[in-house]
Amino acid sequence: MDSMKVSIFEKSVNWKLYFLLLIGSILSSIAVLPYARTLQGGILEVTFLSLILQNAIVFGIIIFVGLHLSKKLGLRISILENFVNSKKITIGSTLSTSILFGILTGFSIIFLDCFIFVKLGISEICLMQIPLWQGFLASFYGGVCEEIILRLFLMTLIVWVLSKLTKFKRKIVTNNKVMWSSIIISAIFFGLAHLPAAAASISITLTTGTIFRIILLNGIAGIVFGWLYWKKGLESAMIAHFSADIMLHVFPPFFLRIMMG
Repeated sequence: MDSMKVSIFEKSVNWKLYFLLLIGSILSSIAVLPYARTLQGGILEVTFLSLILQNAIVFGIIIFVGLHLSKKLGLRISILENFVNSKKITIGSTLSTSILFGILTGFSIIFLDCFIFVKLGISEICLMQIPLWQGFLASFYGGVCEEIILRLFLMTLIVWVLSKLTKFKRKIVTNNKVMWSSIIISAIFFGLAHLPAAAASISITLTTGTIFRIILLNGIAGIVFGWLYWKKGLESAMIAHFSADIMLHVFPPFFLRIMMG
């Protein structure tokens, strides 16, 4: 009986993949610290060790839930799974497609921000003074941690809940209504999740306009990343998110410095 329980526990998730994602999430959480410190004016109320411990616990739980449910639902993490299992990896088309969608998403956000929200007086992206290396490191947090939280965990959980409510007979990933509902709901949460960081920033004043802007722009990105998770796999969403963040956190400050001489 005990051996049967152990076997079920071992088969519930791919443990090699689990620890790869866990280590990646912890390292990415550390990488974002310089960026977060700059946004908060050099004040960051968290110690290094407590950050590692908190993230190990939180991500340890949500990665387990996400991997367990995604396996049941048919949501893919095939590239990383093949990697940890020493199987053949085919990443070419996924990589190019994901980078393209990430760049287009980042460009769309910059366009909306600099040409619409700036005119409304509720944007700061064109005025950011974040060191380039901090923006680069912060992009890993978005690509790894935020995708684990918002797509692997939250979106997967929403799909699972909706699958139980709808009692869909076939594979749930073929149900467009369930999948799009999950994508949109998780995208809204993605937008809301950026409000605390914005509130802690010394350069942003939260008004009705800025709240709308943050939710809308991040929501657009969340829809793209959610769709990629559904159609291409979690790795695709991660690569696209990382690429979009490079566009947002590295390119604007870089070109601003060139223009300013």
